[in-house]
Amino acid sequence: MAAEQDPFPGQPHLPELHVRLRSELGRIDEQLRALLDAMDRMQGLLDAVVAISREVELPAVLHRIVTTAMDLVGAHYGALGVLNETGDHLEQFITAGLSEHERADLAGTGLPTGRGVLGHLISHPEPLRISDIPAHAASVGFPSGHPHLRTLLGVAISVRGEIYGDLYLSERRDGQPFDVHDENVVMALASAAGIAIENVRLFEQVRVGAEQFQRLLLPALPDLGPFTAAAVYRPAAEPSKLGGDWYDAVPLPDDVVAVVIGDVVGHDLHAAATMASTRNMLRALLFDGGSSPGAVLTRLDRTLQALTDNPVTTTALARIEREAPGWRLRWSTAGHVPPLLITLEGRVEILTAEPGLPLGVDPGEPRPDHSRLLFPGTTLVFFTDGLIEHPSHSLDESLDDLTELAAVHSTLPLRDFVCALADHHPSDGHDDMAILALRTPPA
Repeated sequence: MAAEQDPFPGQPHLPELHVRLRSELGRIDEQLRALLDAMDRMQGLLDAVVAISREVELPAVLHRIVTTAMDLVGAHYGALGVLNETGDHLEQFITAGLSEHERADLAGTGLPTGRGVLGHLISHPEPLRISDIPAHAASVGFPSGHPHLRTLLGVAISVRGEIYGDLYLSERRDGQPFDVHDENVVMALASAAGIAIENVRLFEQVRVGAEQFQRLLLPALPDLGPFTAAAVYRPAAEPSKLGGDWYDAVPLPDDVVAVVIGDVVGHDLHAAATMASTRNMLRALLFDGGSSPGAVLTRLDRTLQALTDNPVTTTALARIEREAPGWRLRWSTAGHVPPLLITLEGRVEILTAEPGLPLGVDPGEPRPDHSRLLFPGTTLVFFTDGLIEHPSHSLDESLDDLTELAAVHSTLPLRDFVCALADHHPSDGHDDMAILALRTPPA
């Protein structure tokens, strides 16, 4: 029987084609897996950069850098050592991944001294990958209570061309040593981290500058004897925004004292400038005879409308004068939150009364005046709405919370009292707040 002839002479046999095809498909599969892994790493890096950039406080940024680096490479432990100004040793050491037991064991060891492999990265700020820490030439062992680590990936973080600190990662969760892909992604994260750190530092400078500017616009309280007075101002949680909150206290002839607190709508330079001009105009009007607070606010509103384009402003103005057996409080509000009255026995009352319209709405609308006799040892508390505003609470709920807080701290010296209200405020902290308290002398 004649041998069967190959219909395609010179071409590979079918089984050989199958082998080649399987090999090629396997290679393509590996490439696709590598591409997907690279895409996942890139997406993880982008997510990490976004997460870091959201933070506006430096401690939160530094901790976020450590935890996101750990997530990117699957590390069990992470740390960030921040160098001092001279760059020769660490002044901060932020850690993540330690168990409570491990933290307790390390509680008394203090900051790393910059010796060993950590010191090696300080002296040689190039990326460092170690697969066996104890075998490394720079290794000096671990302090008592420290987990015994085997692998390390270290990368320096630079800010404006200067080494800011070093990022350390140890022990991949899969048990493998860190590879070049881990090094590359952590280096990319370190570059973004340097920018985030610099942004937060600039943000802090803006916050401090804005707060200093705001405080310069607020007056130092004069001697209001026989009354004692104290005031406190706290900036908003968003540090880049100026506030329009202000307070003032003015001693007038015939042993009369005027106190005012106000809030200009807006958070910018215009609001701050409006606050300063309104306060100065009001001071001038206060010295014009014995006008009631409502009459003074009416004249202020008309003056502001005639001379300025100021935005809407809420304010409360009070006048306190002697009247046996104590003092007489006369006040008027222009759309402002009501003040508190605290008796010598610690009973707190909200001085709810008919409010007038805010300044800048309708200067022709009459402004009601209110009156109350004050006995010795009475405390008056004027404040802006930043002390009580909370998106989850109604105004009445927040005022009730404030009255409870005031009752708890009512026996404190006045300066400590206003600070306690500011420290434990019922608001969400997203607006600036001002508090002015005045206390009548004891009998």
